[in-house]
Amino acid sequence: MRVDFYQLGATPMEQVIASLSEKLLRDDERLLVVADDEAQLVRLDRLLWDQGPTSFLPHGLSGGADDARQPVLLSASADNANRARNLLIADGHWRDAALSFTRAFYLFDEDTIGEARKAWKALGTRDGVERHYWANEGGRWNEKASG
Repeated sequence: MRVDFYQLGATPMEQVIASLSEKLLRDDERLLVVADDEAQLVRLDRLLWDQGPTSFLPHGLSGGADDARQPVLLSASADNANRARNLLIADGHWRDAALSFTRAFYLFDEDTIGEARKAWKALGTRDGVERHYWANEGGRWNEKASG
């Protein structure tokens, strides 16, 4: 399984989620986005609806009758209601449930960098886990050496 660590820096978390979601949807993949903060999920939901007609991202907030049909599902739980192979951790708090997915995207900022470092180190000892670290430089995501 692959874990991509994204250090947000000045890049808004919502922008990163929208961009990763678009890429996964182009590849006919599904995504489960998790965060403990319901208000954060509601803000993200509004942002994804307000993208406009050319960049609308089909998605839903968990708890609805159509959770299983959502290509992007926003949830406070890592239960895989939409049968996604990809999990995005939006609140910077690692969940071992991510290890049951094919790929995890772990977004973190300055407030959660300590937790990200712990997760990076712990995942380095796990068999079958491939770690990648991404930093935004000049508006572009660049993969950094993962030593």
